[in-house]
Amino acid sequence: MKRISRRKLRKQQNGRYTIFDFIIDVLLFIPELIVFPFRILFYLGRGLFRIIGDVFNF
Repeated sequence: MKRISRRKLRKQQNGRYTIFDFIIDVLLFIPELIVFPFRILFYLGRGLFRIIGDVFNF
């Protein structure tokens, strides 16, 4: 338990944005850039098919 608290204390005191933090942020952001356009197309297509289905169901 002391080891965790020391680590948190050191990070709070340092407070700088390191190159390691930048690399982690970039590695976590790249998959979002790849998946985002497909997610947009999926939701637009799903909404469009629901509207068309409701028109024919009327």
